Amino acid sequence: MFNGLIREIAKVKSYQNNVLNLKASYRPNLGDSVAVNGACLSVTKLHSDGFELELSHESRKRIAVQNLKDKVHIEPALRYGDRIDGHLMQGHIDFIGKLEKIEKDENGIDFYISLPKEAMKFMARKGSIGIDGVSLTINEIIENGVRLTIIPITFKETLFKEYKIGREINIESDLLARYVYAQMQDKDKGLSWEEVERITYLY
Repeated sequence: MFNGLIREIAKVKSYQNNVLNLKASYRPNLGDSVAVNGACLSVTKLHSDGFELELSHESRKRIAVQNLKDKVHIEPALRYGDRIDGHLMQGHIDFIGKLEKIEKDENGIDFYISLPKEAMKFMARKGSIGIDGVSLTINEIIENGVRLTIIPITFKETLFKEYKIGREINIESDLLARYVYAQMQDKDKGLSWEEVERITYLY
């Protein structure tokens, strides 16, 4: 599990043969889980100045692999008892979004992101969303997408300041929304308040 707060911006040394080689000050152990632009990957090799992670076929199919160059967001997995300042994230990328528009406002920067039609059922105003591994709040549901406001400190401490219109973005939908939607698909069974409470505890 992760909470969507970026530990560090790592430098990509190479990405070839499905292996991502990063230069970073963070020092994981072999086999540790690290979220890279929001995708949970396992550390397969350690170096004096960083580490390597291997991408499975499923990971390569799900994420925006073209962004595994130059620099990436990284976050180590949460440990039991860690403080959660963002929202619980699994590091499982559900969809690829596209940055359609960037606007400045008095409190930050607005990102307008288009999403696949099947993603919209998991989106709710003031709900949570993972954007390239960063925990954000949905400010507005727009046609075929969402509007997000990036506050100045987040804009400064992430790669968001370098994003250009047209960039493809890893999207992780809210964990609670996915569980509730899955339960609601069983129309004969329905969803009891006990089940809602159980799902909430998972969250």
